[in-house]
Amino acid sequence: MQDPKLAALAVALPASVRITSQGADVLIVTLARSEKRNALDDVTVLGLGAVFEALPESVRAVVLAGEGDHFSAGLDLSELSSRDIPSGIAHSRLWHRIFENIQFGSVPVIAVLKGAVIGGGLELACAAHLRVAEKSTFYALPEGQRGIFVGGGGSVRLTRLIGVSRMMDMMLTGRVHDADAGQAMGLSHYLVEPGTGLDKALELAGKVSANAPMTNFAVMHALPRIAEADPATGYLTEALMASIAQGDEEAKRRIRDFLAKRASKVAAPK
Repeated sequence: MQDPKLAALAVALPASVRITSQGADVLIVTLARSEKRNALDDVTVLGLGAVFEALPESVRAVVLAGEGDHFSAGLDLSELSSRDIPSGIAHSRLWHRIFENIQFGSVPVIAVLKGAVIGGGLELACAAHLRVAEKSTFYALPEGQRGIFVGGGGSVRLTRLIGVSRMMDMMLTGRVHDADAGQAMGLSHYLVEPGTGLDKALELAGKVSANAPMTNFAVMHALPRIAEADPATGYLTEALMASIAQGDEEAKRRIRDFLAKRASKVAAPK
């Protein structure tokens, strides 16, 4: 019998995008072009777009992973050979729309990074809300050596993660960062042993999906915009979002549970 969550996602997907269900409310989306190190061609990117446009309401978190030894080696360069300037702009804007819908979609997304996280693959990873990197992970932006420029939102998202200066270094020199360096500069939130990234991501997805939906919405949609706003606008937006969240019936129920000692207290990490 087909999983009802997958049946509800009634979209035709290419072979390069695979979806599986995990528990009641987590969806795993897998890039499945391992023979190409999961390089992103138009078919694959459009497949990702179709998934995130049609997520069933029962899904509360998504885990984004890559088949084989690599997350994604970036843009499939074979698609660039005949693209002129107008079509190049349209292509970049297509990636922007789809990655925007991942970052500002309906549920938090956790990316599992391993092996190559390069170029467009790194741009895709940056659209996720949390990133778990296995120790095999390495990061690069070889666009400078290829004669091209980032086109999947990297100049916006990646600079906010690691700064303009570090991104310049990666693009001008072709510098490759290993998993430890990526963790230190903020490319990943969690660093784990090889082969354990998916398990860690699913553990995090379980925690994320247990949050109040309104809180997850606030963190995904309000927090980034508050951070980019001028202070006065930020404070006002924060006050509005806080009042909306605490006024939600789910928040009231959780606060009642805490006051009645039916919810656990925050404890120091072990």
